[in-house]
Order: sequence, then structure tokens, then C-alpha cells
Amino acid sequence: MRKVNIIMNGVTGRMGYRQHLVRSILAIREQGGLPLPGGEVLYPEPVLVGRNAAKLEALCAQHNLSQYTTDLDAALADESNEIYFDSQVTTARVAALTKAIEAGKHIYTEKPVAETLDEALGLAKLAEAKGVRHGVVADKLYLPGLRKLKRLVDSGFFGRILTVRIDFGYWVFEGDWQPAQRPSWNYRSEDGGGMILDMFPHWRYVLDHVIAPVRSVYAQSVTHIPARWDEQGNEYAATADDAAYAVLELEGGIVAQINSSWATRVDRTELVTFHVDGTHGSAVAGLRGCRIQHRNATPKPVWNPDLPTSHDFRALWTEVPDNDVYDNGFKVQWEEYLTAVATGAPYAHDLFAGARGVQLAELGTQSAREGRKLEVPQL
Repeated sequence: MRKVNIIMNGVTGRMGYRQHLVRSILAIREQGGLPLPGGEVLYPEPVLVGRNAAKLEALCAQHNLSQYTTDLDAALADESNEIYFDSQVTTARVAALTKAIEAGKHIYTEKPVAETLDEALGLAKLAEAKGVRHGVVADKLYLPGLRKLKRLVDSGFFGRILTVRIDFGYWVFEGDWQPAQRPSWNYRSEDGGGMILDMFPHWRYVLDHVIAPVRSVYAQSVTHIPARWDEQGNEYAATADDAAYAVLELEGGIVAQINSSWATRVDRTELVTFHVDGTHGSAVAGLRGCRIQHRNATPKPVWNPDLPTSHDFRALWTEVPDNDVYDNGFKVQWEEYLTAVATGAPYAHDLFAGARGVQLAELGTQSAREGRKLEVPQL
């Protein structure tokens, strides 16, 4: 068994703890490690890093771990630590990743990898120059719903794809009479918050990998809720956009419409849906499920507002079966990344892919500011 020490910075946060530490790294340990090609087994040893020693110590005690520190520089200087993982707030990410790359560590990081395209490309080029393996979280590609959707695309089910509609969001409480479900920094632009910066990198890798490459963007960003209350109950000005509405053109003339909002109440089967229409069929995918309607099973409604609708439209869709076993998406990607590090195999979701996500966010912000459509140059 080969052990690999992974510096995990930011695991006291919601995402870093639940998805990356508990449901990924600890889950890999609980299954006995990660089998590698050739028969060797990789066993991850997390080294928890953060600012609050008491919280780190409590996590170690809770999960029977032994290694934690508040000194990132010391952890990076330790040659036994091979991988650095970052799930901090966005504003702290570039500096920490730069240190880790300079120290010769392999890199795996949450997105967005940076706040600007120049910074993101700088990280990718530095990692290439240093010869380290680098990866960026692309968790939504590993969701059962999107894996089913990707299979439909690859099989030619849709014929010629016409449009994609992504509808994402839910109501995030303001924090005055109910605590918010998301950290307050998400709604302050000075702390790296904002819907476009948070979600457009997701939409970029989803569209690029599942449907077709993004070629242009027109976006409108809004701060619907101008005042919120933080974790201490103090009112603050929400300076970041909490919603964004965009029209993107994809390769082949496909039009993508994206609504992203933390100020909407859900009337969908899931918190995010991906609706794809094609000449031969359509599909609606969520986090886990995916429903389809082929051209041969498409109803023929006639517009008549004077009579009740005779079709139960949702009943005319067919659920795609669970023909595969779907593990946690974050864990599956961790396993792919760790395998690439151990074997030296190429890894697709690298810092250059992360930079493409930042590029779309940057252009989306510019489009919203200038009120015009912008081309998305190939990097």
C-alpha cells in the first residue's frame, strides 16, 4: 500500500468538510484505499490546515486523524506532503496555490481558481513550468443526471441539438429572521462573492464537456437583495450579484439560456435542471434523474387559451434508468485525480480548464457591465 499525504486547506468550511474530507478522502480510506492500475493501492493521509487550531483538533478527534496545523508554510515545506488541496475563500486561493506550486506540490483545487483570467493562466503556466500535476474540481460532470445526459449526447439521441436551458437556484435567506444557508462572504464582491464568479465556471465546463464549446456570452447580473445579515447577526450591504441571466452561443449555433439565482423560490423537481432540445428528441436532467421525450412520442398541442389544457405534459416523458452504479461525484473525481498523480497519466480538468471557467466569468461580468454580447476567444 502506498500512502500519500494531502494538505487540505479549508476543510473547516461547509464544502471542504462535507464533500472533500468526509465524502471523498475519508470515504476512500474507509473502502481500504484507491486501487491503481497494476494492483497497487493508494491510501490518502489528510493533513488538515486552517486558521482555527481548536476546530482542526476537533475534526481530527472526530475522524481519528492525527495531522493538522495552522502553519501552511510549514506544511508546504514538509517534503512528505505530496499534494495540496485548496477549498478556501476565493480571495485567498491564488496566493496559496502559488506557494504550493513553488514548493513542488501537486495541485487540486476548488473553483474558481482565481478572480481574474490573468491570475488563472499564471497559475496554470507556473504549474506546467514546475512539472506538477494540477486539477480543478468539476463536480457537476460526475452527477448521475449529467452522466445520463452526456450518454444521450454521445449516442446521437438528440439529432441536431438546438438549445440548452439551465435553470439553477433557490431562495437563500437574508439572515435576519432565519440564518442563511450560505456564508455571508458569498454576497460581498470585495470578499470574492457573486453569482457570476461562483457559477459561470461551472456552466463553462458543463457546456464544454457535455454539449459543445462556448463561443459567445451576453449576461445581465443583478443584486436583488441589497442588504443581508451575517453569521453574527449583523446587517451588511450585499455588494455582489445574487442572480445572473445569460444567453450563450455554443459551437454549431446551439443557443444556451442560463438563469442562476439565489433569490428565487423553487418550482422544479431539483435545484438545477438542464433542458436540452434537439431535432430528434429532448431531455431534462437534474442532479440525479434524467427524463427524455423522443420525436415519435412528442405530443401535438394546439394553443387555445379558452379551453383547459388536455395534455399532462410531464406524464409524457420517460425516465432514463439507472444502468450504472453512481458513487459520490466529488469522490469519483478525487479518485481520477489521485490516479493521474500516481501514474503520471494526463488529467483533463486541469488549471487551464479552470482558467476557461474564470474567462467566462470575467467576460460575463464585462458583458453585464457594458450591456453587450462578447465573443469567447479560445485559450
